[in-house]
Amino acid sequence: MSVAVENFIKAIYKNGVQDNKDTKPGNIAKKLGISNAAATDMAKKLATRDLLHYKKYQALELTEKGTKLAINLVRKHRLWEALLFKLFDMSLHDIHREAELLEHQTSDFLANKISAYLRNPKFDPHGDPIPSEKGHIIRDNNTFPLSKSKEGKTYIISRLLSDEKEFFDFCALHGLKCGNSITVTNQLQFNKMTQIYINNNTLLLNEDFTNIIFVKEINSDSNSSPEPTQNNYKLF
Repeated sequence: MSVAVENFIKAIYKNGVQDNKDTKPGNIAKKLGISNAAATDMAKKLATRDLLHYKKYQALELTEKGTKLAINLVRKHRLWEALLFKLFDMSLHDIHREAELLEHQTSDFLANKISAYLRNPKFDPHGDPIPSEKGHIIRDNNTFPLSKSKEGKTYIISRLLSDEKEFFDFCALHGLKCGNSITVTNQLQFNKMTQIYINNNTLLLNEDFTNIIFVKEINSDSNSSPEPTQNNYKLF
């Protein structure tokens, strides 16, 4: 299977399952940086190989065969991210970039070896679920976007849903990483912004950020929670 075919199948899977976006050829073309005509031609070609269902002007839908291929690619990608992060402490953007290359050159045998070495992790460093060898995926129903959080609550960051370098650089600079706790100090509904307190800093995040930072609620002792301060106020 060529890299182009694998990337096309994975793009459909991620648009449809992870990002809840339309899987029409035009949207897949935009995601992959190719022309609409090239995306349509690829879709027709892969339909003849029983990897997807194609109907003119309709969203693309993966077959069972195509879905298995996509999940296997996602598994290899996220296992590589977990390994690179563990061994080299690389940035979240860098592990994603390298995994995009390595996933296509990785056999099922090697993927299973990596998983065993890492003690079969369920999530990668971005908080994304890692499919099992049999394609099973654990869904965490307790996680939700920071934009849906409530004032006065303390949360654990559970997922950073992005591929963008600037976003990950920002997160690294301010300690926004999976497993770290944050306190929501204000929800500005009219302006669609969320004020949080983390690492002795108060940050004001816009909806572009709060929709891709996912959190889980935790029980915290209000007496031990740090008090927000305006001395380190930053707007983003």
